Amino acid sequence: MINKIWFFMIAISITFAATNGKMEILSKEIFISLKSSLELTLGLLGSMMLWCGVLKVAEKSGMVKKLGIIISPIVDAIFHDIPKRSEAIGAMIMNITSNMLGLGNAATPTGLKAIKELQKLNNDKSTATNAMCRFLVINSAPICIIPSTVISIRASLGSQNPGSIILPSILSSFVAILVGIICCKVFEMKGGRIS
Repeated sequence: MINKIWFFMIAISITFAATNGKMEILSKEIFISLKSSLELTLGLLGSMMLWCGVLKVAEKSGMVKKLGIIISPIVDAIFHDIPKRSEAIGAMIMNITSNMLGLGNAATPTGLKAIKELQKLNNDKSTATNAMCRFLVINSAPICIIPSTVISIRASLGSQNPGSIILPSILSSFVAILVGIICCKVFEMKGGRIS
């Protein structure tokens, strides 16, 4: 679907430029944007490698597991309807801690495992449970302590202080996750099920 949308956007742009005699400007802008996107990509590459290395060290050193131990009481409180010894809780804790440290690649498999384990506890396999919906909200707007991608983009674009985004990122993601959980709880109280 997204390929069709992009195709139509490009086709409409070319048609509009051709009918208004602006094809030369369009072709010049295409090459300018290609050059700037290549420069941005190369600028991001170095800082992304650095952050990925730092975060991998954090993962290998056990920092992810220690953070998981710290947040496990919060996860237990949010997911009180899931058995504490369930594999779903463990997978959710690993997913949340990976997201908090900016380890998106490590978070994806644990998120999929959490949903798979939650589905095993689901009585109605055709409908998502409230716990699944809560987890998806938390996974969609995770609290991120180290927003490495944003820091890398800011650094590659010449920001004087690329790390200044850390505190606003933590605060905004905390507010987003809090609002998401409150909305889930309100929907649960109103109808019994979110979906």
